[in-house]
Amino acid sequence: MSYRLIPAIALALVLPAYAGAQQEETYDYWRFNRDMVRRGQQAILQCNGLFTSNRTLEQVFDEELAFLREPVGTARGGDYIVDWDLKAVIIGGPGGVPPISAAFREGIGCVIMAPDQSLEDVESLPELTTPALPGDPATIAWPEGDLIDDRPLAPGVDPAALQAASDWAFDTSPRALTISLLVVHKGQIIHERYAPGFDMTTRTRTWSTAKSIAVTLIGMMVDEGRMALDEPLGFDWFPRARSPETDPRNEITLRHVLNMSSGLETVDNGGLEYATGSGLAYWAGASSIRGARARALIREPGTFWDYENYDTLLGVYAMKLAIGDDQEYLEFPRKRLLDKIGMRSTLLSTDRFGDFIMSSQVYTNARDLGRFGLLYLNNGMWNGERLISEEWIDFVRTPAPATATTGNGYGGQWWLPGDNASGVPTDAYSTSGNRGQYTIVVPSHDLVIVRRGLDNPGGFSRWGLLREVLKAIPEETEDR
Repeated sequence: MSYRLIPAIALALVLPAYAGAQQEETYDYWRFNRDMVRRGQQAILQCNGLFTSNRTLEQVFDEELAFLREPVGTARGGDYIVDWDLKAVIIGGPGGVPPISAAFREGIGCVIMAPDQSLEDVESLPELTTPALPGDPATIAWPEGDLIDDRPLAPGVDPAALQAASDWAFDTSPRALTISLLVVHKGQIIHERYAPGFDMTTRTRTWSTAKSIAVTLIGMMVDEGRMALDEPLGFDWFPRARSPETDPRNEITLRHVLNMSSGLETVDNGGLEYATGSGLAYWAGASSIRGARARALIREPGTFWDYENYDTLLGVYAMKLAIGDDQEYLEFPRKRLLDKIGMRSTLLSTDRFGDFIMSSQVYTNARDLGRFGLLYLNNGMWNGERLISEEWIDFVRTPAPATATTGNGYGGQWWLPGDNASGVPTDAYSTSGNRGQYTIVVPSHDLVIVRRGLDNPGGFSRWGLLREVLKAIPEETEDR
C-alpha cells in the first residue's frame, strides 16, 4: 500500500465539510439520574400529600402524582413503602436505581433524603419546634384569623360576573385542575371556592410561588441594612479558584440573582432540570446551595435573563450568611413574616442540611397566600406596622433590565404582565408556580386573587383569570 501527501489546497477543500457536520448524541447520558429524580419526585410529593396535606393515598395518586410520567405503583400498592408511624415514604426497592425516601418533619414538612440514607436517619433531619401562634383562628377575624363576617359586596361589584369568573377558573381547560380560588376585594374575601377533596385548611405545594416569599424575607434584611441589593453576594464559589479574590463571579450582586440575570451557566433551561442541578436538591437529597455555587460565569451579570432555581437559592444562601446563626435562620420566616400576618398553615421546607429550598418547596393554603397578597396590596403595612418597605415593593415590581428585549415580564422574583398582556392593568403583578400556583395583586382595583392548581403544564392562564375577575370588579377612583 502506498501513501501520498494530500496537497494543501485539496485539504482546504475537504476540511470545511467535516468541520460543518453536526454531531448528534441520541443516548441520554442522564437517564440514570432522571430515574433517580423521578423516584425522589414521587417520594416528596407523596410524603407531603399524605402528611402535610393530610390527603388519602387515593387522592394523592389521582391528583398530586397525576402529572408524573410513570409513578411507581398505585394507591392499591406497588414498589413503595409508607411508614405511617414515622410519617415517611420510600419509593423503589433495592437493585438498579436506588430507592429514595422522604420524611415529614415538624414545622418544615417533608424532607428528601439522599440515596444512601434510610429511615434510621429520619431523626437527624431538620425540624422547627417554634410554638404555634396562640389562639384559635376560627375565632379570630380575617385576615389574622379565619372568622369571616357576612358583609354586602362593595358598590359596583357584579356577583353574576364574579361567579362566571369562578366557573371559568374551574372549567377553562381539561389540562387545568383548579383546586381553590380566593378573591379578596378591599381586604375582604368576596369569593372562595374549593374542588372536591380540598378545603380552606388543605396545604399544597407552592412550587415557584415560594420565590416571592423568599424575596420578601430577603427584602426585610435589606430594609434593615443587613444585606444590600448592589453589593456582591459575598461567599465562596466552586470549584475554588487559585486566586479566589479574582474569581469573576464575585461581581454577581443580590440584584442580579433576584432579577434572574446572574450570568451563571444554565441548568434548568438546558434540558437538565429533572436530571441534575437544583433537581438533585429538590428530589435526591443533594445540598441546595453547594450546586448553586458550582456554576461557571458565561455572561456578564445583569445582561441576560435566565429563569433558574439556583439564582433564587443563591439569594437565600446570602440571607443565611447575613443572619449568621442557623437557629435564627430557621426561625426567621416564622417570626418576621408568617406569624406577623397569620400565615399559620405555611411550612417552609429545607433540604436535609437545614437550608431552605425557597425556590419551590413551600406548602400552604389559599387563605395564607391571600394574606401574603394583602401585605403587598397594603404597601408592606400590617396592622399599623411596616413589614416591608415601599422601596422594596417597587423593586420587585420593576422589570428586570435584562427583560427589556423579551417583553418586561419579570421583576424581582415576581411576574409582571409585560408588554404583551392586553386587557390587564399595568400595575398588576403575580407570583407563579408550576401546576398553576398564582397570587395576583392588583392595586388599581384593591384586589388580590389566589388560584391554586394541580395542572398539567400549560393548562391555565393567570392573566386570563384576572381579565375574567375584572369584569366583576370596578377600578378604584383613588390611588392606593
